[in-house]
Amino acid sequence: MSRSKPASPAIVRQQQVLRDGLPFHDTQDFDDADRGLVARRTPNAVTAADGRVVWDDDTYDFLQGDAPDTVNPSLWRQSRLVATQGLFEVVDGIYQVRGFDLSNVTFIEGESGVIVLDPLISTETAAAALALYREHRGDRPVTGIIYTHSHVDHFGGVKGVTTQEDVDSGRVTVVAPEGFTEHAVAENVYAGSAMARRAGYMYGAALARGPQGAIGAGLGQTTSIGTVTLIPPTLFVTTTGQEETVDGVRMVFQMAPDTEAPSEMLIWFPDHKTLCAAEDATHTLHNLLTLRGAVVRDPHVWSRYLTESIDLFGQEIEVVFASHHWPTWGNERIVEYLSLQRDLYAYLHDQTLRMLNQGLTGAEIAEQIVLPPVLEQSWHARGYYGSVSHNVKAIYQRYMGWFDGNPAHLWEHPPTEKAQRYVDFMGGADAVVSKARAAFDDGDFRWVAEVVNHVVFADPDHAAARELLADTYEQLGYGAENGTWRNFFLSGATELRDGSFGTPTETAAPDILAALSPTLLFDALAVQVDGPRAWDENLSVDVVLTDTGDRYRLWLRNGVLTYSAAPQRGEADVTLTTTRRALPVLASGDVTPDTLARAGIELTGDATVLGRLAALLEPGDPDFAIVTP
Repeated sequence: MSRSKPASPAIVRQQQVLRDGLPFHDTQDFDDADRGLVARRTPNAVTAADGRVVWDDDTYDFLQGDAPDTVNPSLWRQSRLVATQGLFEVVDGIYQVRGFDLSNVTFIEGESGVIVLDPLISTETAAAALALYREHRGDRPVTGIIYTHSHVDHFGGVKGVTTQEDVDSGRVTVVAPEGFTEHAVAENVYAGSAMARRAGYMYGAALARGPQGAIGAGLGQTTSIGTVTLIPPTLFVTTTGQEETVDGVRMVFQMAPDTEAPSEMLIWFPDHKTLCAAEDATHTLHNLLTLRGAVVRDPHVWSRYLTESIDLFGQEIEVVFASHHWPTWGNERIVEYLSLQRDLYAYLHDQTLRMLNQGLTGAEIAEQIVLPPVLEQSWHARGYYGSVSHNVKAIYQRYMGWFDGNPAHLWEHPPTEKAQRYVDFMGGADAVVSKARAAFDDGDFRWVAEVVNHVVFADPDHAAARELLADTYEQLGYGAENGTWRNFFLSGATELRDGSFGTPTETAAPDILAALSPTLLFDALAVQVDGPRAWDENLSVDVVLTDTGDRYRLWLRNGVLTYSAAPQRGEADVTLTTTRRALPVLASGDVTPDTLARAGIELTGDATVLGRLAALLEPGDPDFAIVTP
């Protein structure tokens, strides 16, 4: 039984202001989202081998008509568009399947088969998309894979469309930008547990679908929860202007590192006069710092690369598509679209720098900055995924760090200790909740969230505080234009009411761990060492790789795991002799001699050393608390 509440009068008024102020009469996006439709998949539930549903776009069928008061009308419009699913012709020879995952998968037809661009998150959804394509375009073999960038929704489903054997044999070429493997693996392993847990909030994967629950994440509806895989690239793109031909398809690449991903590229298909913008130009303001956590992205270079795209391809371009949302057709429309996207990131960057140099903090800039009217009225510049508010704070963070310069913020108490003191100062938990209810009735939800959060962190079992905070998050979610903000607020309300839902999607999958290079593996182990428990431990491990000729010495001393590839004096406590492909078994934590032998790792020396090291590793917690201490 749903515990959701209706929209408050304050939220109802806010929604009406948006209805009156935005150009809802402009329906061009709906025409573009349906253009080229070949077929839809009905029903569209995708299941794993065990029968578990990993994706079901049909759960968004309620997105019809006008927005209810519990949904920001601008976000409702975006979600209706993004939930549009099926196989679409982009241009002769290029097809997209949309609405099968957070991202799109694109099929480029070659001389003997088809190239698959960005094969979604999960093998199950990628396989379903390929099946729909083949049903209507013939049983063409996959001859190439392209990863536009290093995020999991653009490579995770690769083994749903091809196999490692086909790649190893040379029958399938896998193309990716320089640095792809390192960034794809590191992002999903180093801080993988924390990112995955927060991604559960960001994408609303555990929320009930409906007008009072999950309606979409702005960039896509949500993440699939199937099997994540990775096949490492066989062909790297390193420079702008690099040309490659795969299965007769000519491609010219534009490098765009440190934009939406640290490793990213755009692709020009000259024979189609079509540009794949990867994720650097979509129908939303994108994230400069994603709410799940990541390295802050650079809006300055982002805007420069979009200028470069216009300079390189603007004279000939007739179609632009991306790995999310729907394409844009027509040279004049495309150049205007790319120009406005460019101006959006440039404006946020430049104005944030101007204002921070006047002494404003990130939070202050986020409240004061206003977009130019042409951007404010452009649907594709609205903050459905990234928001002006959190992007401005990200720019401030990129240049100035976490500290805003106020000495009072230099050494604050951590949340629980701070909360206890605040609640005591404010007269106790009951008094705070009583006063906060009046603020709730006045529609001051931001203030209620701030003060009642202190009560919950000071006294997590205070039922009235939990209820009021959940109700507050719910109203903030109802009012949010940003899909990920809505999901965060509603996920917080859900966990306060019903308890933790854990981590629906785990990105540190076996294939990703298997792709760890030796140094990435050692780094991944180092960040798991429980330092205080390891203070008095002193051990060394040699790793000898017979297939590459590399040799590494690892030390655990002073609570730190370090390594070197330089020749070392003396013998290590234990030596592991193996191949690079077998080495990632160490990441499993099961390092008994029998397990290592089965993996093809020869062990000489003190066999207890690896057990001592494994006992000191502390893996991430996939269920850590977020809205409670």
